[in-house]
Amino acid sequence: MCETEKDVVGNIISNYRQNEMAIVEQLAFKVDNHGTTIGGFREDIWRKMFQQIIPKKFVIEQSVFIIDSNGKVSREVDLAIFDETYTPYIFRYGRIKFIPIEAVAVVVECKSTSMDDDTLSKWAASITNLTTSLESYTRVAGRIIVGKEEKNSTQTQTRPLRILCCLNTDNVNVLLENGEMLFDVIIKTSLQKSGLLKIELDKNKKNLQDWYLALNHADWQKTDREINEGTGLEDIKLEDYAVEGVSLLSFNLQLNQLLMLINNPIPFPHMAYAKMFNRHSKGGKTHE
Repeated sequence: MCETEKDVVGNIISNYRQNEMAIVEQLAFKVDNHGTTIGGFREDIWRKMFQQIIPKKFVIEQSVFIIDSNGKVSREVDLAIFDETYTPYIFRYGRIKFIPIEAVAVVVECKSTSMDDDTLSKWAASITNLTTSLESYTRVAGRIIVGKEEKNSTQTQTRPLRILCCLNTDNVNVLLENGEMLFDVIIKTSLQKSGLLKIELDKNKKNLQDWYLALNHADWQKTDREINEGTGLEDIKLEDYAVEGVSLLSFNLQLNQLLMLINNPIPFPHMAYAKMFNRHSKGGKTHE
């Protein structure tokens, strides 16, 4: 590498470090007796951090509810990262936003220092209880894909990445009833000492193959479909993308690799949602 290239790469790394320290300093800003206001302020800081690193095809919305075609609705999600291309606007009413689960790539819970395992577990369960539908019809080059009839699919049931952003260095990642960890990624820093962010990944996912199955085949242990398992993913760890001493740059590369494993959200099942609304309008059960 020539001297000029070293200077450019060095400057990029330095910029990431400075940006990371600025985020931590902003998160540490305190205003006594203004809990709700400072909570919203910190949520804005986390949102801006994600805006800096995710591709422009994704949209970040604050304070949304995730819905599925069975009529199940999640608890409020602080930040939802989704592909708006796949999201019909009929699910958005001013500040009240209901985003279909099929469009959502990432859900983020933002916390300060106070966290309750039971509350966090119920929040996560309200999302894991949502299911994507394959009742979709999509034109691709050369043919029409009928989702329910695809026997060998790279996606059978997608789920969003669950991320916790917090100002607490305690361990809060616990096992859920479905055997998965509460959060896939935890981004934390401490108010007691300034510095950098700490990124913790789900250690139960040993390689990209585990991440691929979790995100694209959430029901892979129960499905009788043939699953495209990808080539060579078993040999690659998400930790291999870490840049020593630069957490924000590491997270940038790791998150975007995971988003590329999802690639595009599952084709939107308009028919499944039409059936859900018809059940409701006819007085039937909305939620199966």
